[in-house]
Amino acid sequence: MVDPPAPDEKSLFDSDALPGHDSLALEIRSRAIKLLTTREHSCLELQRKLEQRGYPPQAVRQVLDDLQRDDLLSEQRLAEAYVAERLGKGFGPVRIRFELREKGLSDAQIDPHLMLDDTQVLAVMARAHQRRFGPAARDDRATAAKRARFLEYRGFPSYLIARYLGDDG
Repeated sequence: MVDPPAPDEKSLFDSDALPGHDSLALEIRSRAIKLLTTREHSCLELQRKLEQRGYPPQAVRQVLDDLQRDDLLSEQRLAEAYVAERLGKGFGPVRIRFELREKGLSDAQIDPHLMLDDTQVLAVMARAHQRRFGPAARDDRATAAKRARFLEYRGFPSYLIARYLGDDG
């Protein structure tokens, strides 16, 4: 036998739990929640995905407002999780900021999560560098340029790249 859904699950999709919502809004909400179960999304990302599926923009906007009010959609949570994930993968603050802006987040939403001092950024950069190039010496000029391009692509500030590679001199 199949167990009935837990009360919290039922309230996410049940039309009785959402008075005043029509079947289209419930369908959009269901689709949005399915997308949110895989990872956090920004409002802009969800809006694009839902509108690409042919849902009317006004209905999508209303559902997204409801999801934010119910704390199922949180750009603050997205920024926090995204910054932690990308730093862990060896990306720098410049690239992470750019990617979050592309997702529709403002600098005011991003800044609290990217408040890193140079020491923290250098530690992330060192890990990314070690993973890519290993512990080899950095004294060859051509190799140093290649390494600098890699770190720049990863989103690290040029002044920290120069310091890390020893060109700060």
